[in-house]
Amino acid sequence: MPIEFTHVPGKTTDAAVPFFYDFAETATKLGLIEDGGFQKIVVDDPAGLLTNMDLAAQVLDRTASLEVVLTHWAGVVEPTVAARQLASIDRKSGGRLALRMISEPLNDDDAETRPVGHTVVWQRIDEYLVLLKRLWSNDRPFDHEGAFYSIKGGYVPRKGPHGADLTIRMGGQSGTALKVAGRHADVFELAPGSIDEVRQLMERVRGAAAEHGRAGKLRFALPVRIHRGASATGHKAVDLSGPPAQVALSLLAYAGLGIDEFMIVGVDTPREIATVGRETIALLRNSLARREQDAFQPGAYAPRGGLETRAAG
Repeated sequence: MPIEFTHVPGKTTDAAVPFFYDFAETATKLGLIEDGGFQKIVVDDPAGLLTNMDLAAQVLDRTASLEVVLTHWAGVVEPTVAARQLASIDRKSGGRLALRMISEPLNDDDAETRPVGHTVVWQRIDEYLVLLKRLWSNDRPFDHEGAFYSIKGGYVPRKGPHGADLTIRMGGQSGTALKVAGRHADVFELAPGSIDEVRQLMERVRGAAAEHGRAGKLRFALPVRIHRGASATGHKAVDLSGPPAQVALSLLAYAGLGIDEFMIVGVDTPREIATVGRETIALLRNSLARREQDAFQPGAYAPRGGLETRAAG
């Protein structure tokens, strides 16, 4: 399966305006993203969960092929309500929605419903996802009484195109987080780190997924920041700088681990988006195509000396 690229919006370098709040300019950017080799875009606006849902629907309406990765968390909306809303968005988009579950709300207003304790947070996420999947697949109403949710006659009459197979994306590094991700995640978003650190985390995630017979079903995504100068973004990512060929070579080393997707952050102006698509993405795809022809072996390539590669927040 070819490497995919996901655009992770931050703030523009020339104005402290969120990516989605000037939709005339955003429409231009979305066109460049879609034409520049990106397959996905993340929606995680700091305004909160309900705003994210509205923005996701708008992006899907204004694009033809982009998959929208909707940032979401448990505790703000009841599972039955969320299942209906998400199924509706997915249905209207023709199946271009993915759900990105995080443990901490982006908006302080949403934090009031956060349970206390790391383990409890992930236990609630686990129950929430079990209920979403059940609501997306059941053919008759059901009741549920759990540690965090009580449902009477839970039912979603109009399912999305994928039903319970809507793509779930998760991350984390603790044993508790990996246990829940191993059970539910289709795509695991890796923490930034060196080649060895990323490889070790991938092995831990596969081990957690293997407990549920899912080790071979996981795909891995790595956040990467590409820049030639200052970049206003709060996302943690592997930090790459330099000419496009050098950046592509660094990405090629990570791709050798078996990473399926690069989440590109720090690329928000129309010029940056177009340049990354035309140069870095194209170079990496050409390099991968050549190496596949030469019997590319995962993990066989290590980064060359002199590449500026580091984890950054």
